[in-house]
Amino acid sequence: MTKFSNKKYDLEDRTACFAEKIIELCEKAPKTAVTIPIIDQLVRSGTSIGANYCEANGASSKRDFRNKICTCKKESKETKYWLRILAKAVESLRDECRQLWKEAQEFTLIFSKAAASSK
Repeated sequence: MTKFSNKKYDLEDRTACFAEKIIELCEKAPKTAVTIPIIDQLVRSGTSIGANYCEANGASSKRDFRNKICTCKKESKETKYWLRILAKAVESLRDECRQLWKEAQEFTLIFSKAAASSK
């Protein structure tokens, strides 16, 4: 948690920490013809979850909020996919990918619930 956040379940902070962990993971991966595109996609999807959540919190309408939350859900699911692929491509990162996959799955469930609640 950042020093500015006192909430245990602050999703803005949680998604930012997740993005930082994705970046750290991708920096560890060897750069090969196979891994470079995987890393690129994983960084894009994994870091956009939090960015879209911040946008959702600043939404101008209920419809705008729901749209941004649905994007968060989509990016969480895509991140799970790329984590699976990276784990297969770089077996030494499998355990770390698995841990991040679990966090991305929690985000998918959270954003699914938020989207359903905002109808």
